[in-house]
Amino acid sequence: MIINSQLTNILLIAGIVCLIIAVIGNSKLGFVEINPGCFGRLLALTLGTLSLVFAVGLGNLPLETLDSLKTYLSEQIQQNISSINEILQRS
Repeated sequence: MIINSQLTNILLIAGIVCLIIAVIGNSKLGFVEINPGCFGRLLALTLGTLSLVFAVGLGNLPLETLDSLKTYLSEQIQQNISSINEILQRS
């Protein structure tokens, strides 16, 4: 059950990151420049969509309604704010 939950979290994060790359396209994050091109954006869109579909398919998401989604995301951000700050300061 714990491994399934960890896999769901990994797939959700990977899907969101891939979709962000597909939507934003050319951007510069600190010293890293992201320039995926047309094929890279299409690949990121495909991988992101598949990753999110697999995460939902596992059926282990703690979501019932839109309100629970908002509270779940706010709790996760509050619990992991130090990690998020470290990642943002590095780039």
